[in-house]
Amino acid sequence: MADRPYTLLSCGMSIDGYLDSAGGARLRLSNAADFDRVDAERARCDAILVGAATVRSDNPRLLVRSAGRRAERQARGLPPSPVKVTLTRCGDLPAGADFFTTGCSDKLVYCPAPAATRTRDRLGTVATVVDTGPEEDVDVAGIADDLSGRGVNRLMVEGGGSVLTQFLTADLADELHLVVAPLFVGDSRAPRLVGDGRFPWTADRRATLAGVRQIGDVVLLRYALSERFCAEAGEG
Repeated sequence: MADRPYTLLSCGMSIDGYLDSAGGARLRLSNAADFDRVDAERARCDAILVGAATVRSDNPRLLVRSAGRRAERQARGLPPSPVKVTLTRCGDLPAGADFFTTGCSDKLVYCPAPAATRTRDRLGTVATVVDTGPEEDVDVAGIADDLSGRGVNRLMVEGGGSVLTQFLTADLADELHLVVAPLFVGDSRAPRLVGDGRFPWTADRRATLAGVRQIGDVVLLRYALSERFCAEAGEG
């Protein structure tokens, strides 16, 4: 795993640790200045990964928004936006989602063998479906290895909570950008930042806080989670 992609986890949460509300409308946790910061981070990456639930519920485009950043990527021989990646156990993904229909970069879907055929039938030509093997769960370490083989050197994971939990408990994260919004959700039905699991960072092995930055009414906490942490990469 020494050559796996440098992996940045990026997410926002409420003061009480929720990623969203329990209702149907998406909760806006960040602000325009922070969205622009995230856009700059996307532009530095080779691939962006989200879970299938995020594709279904948030319908993200996962594109670099800034025309200047897109042009800079193209000047370096890269597509305007990074490769889009998702993982699914059952293949329940809408082919018409913005994840698949926007942008010219490759779209990769990782799913277990039992769901691979029907996922290819469902998605057709809008994405490349990668068979992860006979196990029902998708192994994120295997995804990291496969992405490395596809030329992905820097990976940005944007959620949701299940995917963040998988990368953290597998000790595959090098860096965490955690934005805290000045609000409470106060509803246990809402999705939390992470689920249950055995995390490498405990009372006996605390994560390293590498930076704190106020961005308007939110706060960015930057954590170094591995020895590969690059202090310069997330500045600016």
